Amino acid sequence: MIQKRAVEKTDEAFLFQLYISTRADELAAWGWDKQMQEQFLQLQFLAQKNSYSTQYPDAEHLLIFSGNIPAGRIMIARTETKITLVDISLLPHHRNKGIGCTLIRELQQEAADTSRPLHLSVLPTNRAMHLYERLGFQTIDNSGFHIGMEWTPTSSDEGPSI
Repeated sequence: MIQKRAVEKTDEAFLFQLYISTRADELAAWGWDKQMQEQFLQLQFLAQKNSYSTQYPDAEHLLIFSGNIPAGRIMIARTETKITLVDISLLPHHRNKGIGCTLIRELQQEAADTSRPLHLSVLPTNRAMHLYERLGFQTIDNSGFHIGMEWTPTSSDEGPSI
């Protein structure tokens, strides 16, 4: 059972560990020692946090639970004209279990109910690209570093079945 709650200040250590888990494969290839990795990851984590709070000051930031166990986080920014999936991250042992798919389908349903497109941005090397494509997202921008994707409800679409 997937549950969500607002992120609190006491969740900072979990969020950092979650961030580390999203960069593990990348850092392993660099051959850095643990101390160097930790320093780099701290800087990158703070940079991401500051970037998100600047770009999306009113974003909803939720912790995701599978049962009663913290599994990840999701950030969603809503405006009158669109919904943006700012970030969705799951710990490795919670991936490929339908959690991300369920949460994205919920957002697609909200987008369909409110006649707004659902936007996201993804690294071209991120394995989630396949999930987004499977869920009907289309590439709308490819800057090379990030790929902008959009899911738009059509007039005949009543939203995805959840």
